[in-house]
Amino acid sequence: MLQNEIKSSFVELGNFLRQFSLAQNTKDASVLQNDAFYDDFITLIELSQSHNGWFTPEQVYFSLQSWAAALTETNLNQWLSPYNFSNTSPKKVGLILAGNIPLVGFHDFLSVLISGHAVAIKTSSNDQHLIRFLTKYLIALQPQLNEKITFVEGKLEGFDAIIATGSNNTARYFEYYFKDCPSIIRKNRNSVSVLDGKETHEELVGLGEDIFRYFGLGCRNVSKLFVPKGYQFDSFFKAIYEYRDVIQYEKYANNYDYNKAVFLMSNFQLLDNEFLTIKEDSSYASPISSVFYEYYDDIQAVTTKLHQEADQIQCVVSNNLIENSIPFGQTQQPKLWDYADNVDTLHFLSNI
Repeated sequence: MLQNEIKSSFVELGNFLRQFSLAQNTKDASVLQNDAFYDDFITLIELSQSHNGWFTPEQVYFSLQSWAAALTETNLNQWLSPYNFSNTSPKKVGLILAGNIPLVGFHDFLSVLISGHAVAIKTSSNDQHLIRFLTKYLIALQPQLNEKITFVEGKLEGFDAIIATGSNNTARYFEYYFKDCPSIIRKNRNSVSVLDGKETHEELVGLGEDIFRYFGLGCRNVSKLFVPKGYQFDSFFKAIYEYRDVIQYEKYANNYDYNKAVFLMSNFQLLDNEFLTIKEDSSYASPISSVFYEYYDDIQAVTTKLHQEADQIQCVVSNNLIENSIPFGQTQQPKLWDYADNVDTLHFLSNI
């Protein structure tokens, strides 16, 4: 298949996804294959929480809208413009997908197909249904894609390259098992925010979005704050109060109660607003319903630390305090060219 044909299919997929939002689903008669897929997709969205308790309608709709915004012809052209796949020999690329947030592996799926390769997908048990449905939609648009997409139930075999995402423990297994083929192996990463106390209320509200979106389960969720010595958290707590309804969700509330109890039994000093605890800790990975913080004296020291420990960090949020940091409230809306772990997937795929 020509890249333009594949690209057009994903643009049409973006048009399809644009119909669905938490506020209101609106059927667009101009969307291709709509009669066959529109109603069934609404049903799947409504069932997603029964498949994975963290996949509430709000979180699923947010993911769909993020992909609808990304899958435009303009975005795809901008993303693809630096690459040349004309001399790339089609290979079979295996994908081992995570399942922590809805459609978390979709970027890898898109990358493999649009670079001209075939894909063999091993989904996470936590996110099996959404990507399969969208695959069926793409095949309905371009039946030739059926020959390029395989879902694997058992052992993943017969691949020429691999992209695998998992924990630090599973990554060690992946690195051993796939040592003889080209690979991208992704491990645990977390995101941080660097504050200086001059942030506006609106920026701190945006930071709340970076913390609470997907209940904090994503690698792009902020789990650690760097704050200047003597920082007062009053403005932070006032801003994130807008997210107080998160405690109404039972799975989140259970994590809040459990992790708070563990911290208190260990005699840790906490700040707490009844739906989030924050704790002084040098680690990056905080548990659900908790954020760690660390004081600093000199912003340059923070910059140096983040550079030295870059392999643990997915993204940095600040008000331009750190070079190449992301604005508040934007961590869960990456562009197509914002690669996970800063590993250029298309460059990898063009050279296998």
